[in-house]
Amino acid sequence: MIEIDGSAGGGQLLRTALSLSMVTATPFTMTGIRAKRSRPGLMRQHLTAIDAARQVSDAAVLGAEPGSQMLTFIPQAIRAGDYHFPIGTAGSTTLVLQTVLPALIRAHKGSSIRLEGGTHNPLAPPADFLIDAFAPVLAKMGVQTDIRLDRHGFYPAGGGVIDVNIQPAQVLKPLQLIERGQLRAVSAKALVSSISSSVAERELKIVARRLSLSDSAMRLQQIKPPIGPGNALIIRVESEHITECFTAFGERGVSAEQVAERVCEEVQRYIKADVAVGAQMADQLLLPFALAGGGSFTTTAPTDHSRTNASLIEKFLPVNIDFVELRPATWKVEVG
Repeated sequence: MIEIDGSAGGGQLLRTALSLSMVTATPFTMTGIRAKRSRPGLMRQHLTAIDAARQVSDAAVLGAEPGSQMLTFIPQAIRAGDYHFPIGTAGSTTLVLQTVLPALIRAHKGSSIRLEGGTHNPLAPPADFLIDAFAPVLAKMGVQTDIRLDRHGFYPAGGGVIDVNIQPAQVLKPLQLIERGQLRAVSAKALVSSISSSVAERELKIVARRLSLSDSAMRLQQIKPPIGPGNALIIRVESEHITECFTAFGERGVSAEQVAERVCEEVQRYIKADVAVGAQMADQLLLPFALAGGGSFTTTAPTDHSRTNASLIEKFLPVNIDFVELRPATWKVEVG
């Protein structure tokens, strides 16, 4: 039984622990879950992730209640199957998917998952990131996933749907993502649901100026049928060896121009740093690289999420994860 201090991180720490517990068949107890947050303890989307992990690994669970700051999780065998995980709110479907994906990769046969809830939420990777950026990296490691966005779901209404098919891979191939190679294309997509198209038009105008994009490289998409109000601006950076996605979300009290400026700055930092992956992708790659037993990638300055996740991974798996600063704003993450 591994004991984990949950106050060291947020929901990501819990999801990583669930993933590692299932893959390694190691039980854990986490205390102080989200203790430093304004609303501490387990919330609806965390409970959905826990229940999804329970189903996939036939686990015994203690403490899975709203507001609970303690959880004991005792996994059994991983079970492939056809799963349906309705969050029931705008809670992130992509975070629930990432909780169970490592385990289902190790199952004895393929699985399918249908997730309902939020697909484009602040503080979570959007569905476009998983489809265009994350899944292709997994494919290079030998993991075949088919992720389909069937219906968009924005915060706070939710209502989105993602369907996923997963083919197992008992052995993951280590990767060296050191150089992204030649920059091939940059494109932008502005999504609006139940709000004026002028918001997206203003965002794309800023993107065209900041990133020197032509009209053919930009797209405005009105979500139909709209489930609720929402806005997301997604910029896709395609390079020779990898594709990255960067997203900013519209929010009350923040102008369309500010939303666009924010994501353009992130894209320009990434391009200027000449690294393979951005900060969000770096967070997501630590676990699959550790399961592969090694690998490395270059990235921008590591986030607190990345460092906390690395420490937790080292509790479950016999790997070392090192963050090496190569030069200002350029880092190398080594897993071995």
